Amino acid sequence: MQAMGLFAHIPGEGLLQLKELGLAFFLSALVGLEREYRQKAAGFRTYTLVGVSAALFMLISKYGFDDVLSPGRVVVDPSRVAAQIVSGLGFIGGGVIFMRRDTVRGLTTAASVWLTAAIGMACGAGMATVALLTAVGYLIIMFLTPVWLRRLPRASRHGFKVSVRGDANGDFVDGVGDALTRLDFILGHVSQERHTENLFLTIHVRGKKTPDEVITALMRVPGVQAAWSGKPDESFD
Repeated sequence: MQAMGLFAHIPGEGLLQLKELGLAFFLSALVGLEREYRQKAAGFRTYTLVGVSAALFMLISKYGFDDVLSPGRVVVDPSRVAAQIVSGLGFIGGGVIFMRRDTVRGLTTAASVWLTAAIGMACGAGMATVALLTAVGYLIIMFLTPVWLRRLPRASRHGFKVSVRGDANGDFVDGVGDALTRLDFILGHVSQERHTENLFLTIHVRGKKTPDEVITALMRVPGVQAAWSGKPDESFD
């Protein structure tokens, strides 16, 4: 209590601010525990640090410039620090996202890092109820919704290989990709092989159209000499 009295005269260093930091620690730790439970790369420590740091930044933004403010001369916009937190969190989110073949991984982790920073900012801003309800909503989304999402019907998508032969000196590769994209296909592994004057292109694709429809569309691409489909492709599963 003596320590609290020692700093009581300093704006922003009172019991209220300690409570806001403590709330940010608790709520951020909850999010981190969920990520730790799922054995994600960013876990308890990362999320707790992100949330508490965001709350501290908000407290600095609110109280850290009182000694330099002068009415009518020096004015500080507290929202500028909050905006920079949002921008700065991008490098952490980008660091946990990676793409393998046609699959993007880490989007949920990146989004949860973003949300944890928002929870910390809300705690630092004194919006305890909003921060608490947001954390509860996050836990509901992560623990309850996967159960019924797995029960939703899924549109069937067929995977197979498509091979295309064209003039090695021609520029038909981009046209093939554009044609498959227009047919709403997901493109997987792509390989090229050159034989004398011909270029052979093999693409793993997945979509709703039949192989015959795909071949018909590819034969309309300028520079394509022949196109055929291979056996069903299991590389997407």
